[in-house]
Amino acid sequence: MRNLKIILGIAVLILALRMGWQIGSAEVANMNFQEDLRDLGSQAGAHVGVVVPPGSDEDAARAVIRKAKEHGIELEPTQVTVRRVGSGETSTLHLAADYTVPINLVLFSFTLHFVPSSERKGI
Repeated sequence: MRNLKIILGIAVLILALRMGWQIGSAEVANMNFQEDLRDLGSQAGAHVGVVVPPGSDEDAARAVIRKAKEHGIELEPTQVTVRRVGSGETSTLHLAADYTVPINLVLFSFTLHFVPSSERKGI
């Protein structure tokens, strides 16, 4: 009976570690992707000549999809939202994505839903 408890305990521990790893890696990828969205949206490099800002909304959406792919996140263009406020060099670019990440475990599966954006939320 004691051996069965040890085996069951180890199995539960392995399942918990596996779930924690999958959720943790999805959360970290989302946080890094959110920072990239903020960088793209701020267009800070455009003022110092380092980065050329996206010329059109489609260019911005492609840049978002490229950044997502760098973090292992697969996005379709329909999952990306690009909104511009203002015009010219003083315009503000708001970027967002809406995606889910499947978490697959031995006995069950579920999805995590993420909606990162370039907007900074107040603390």
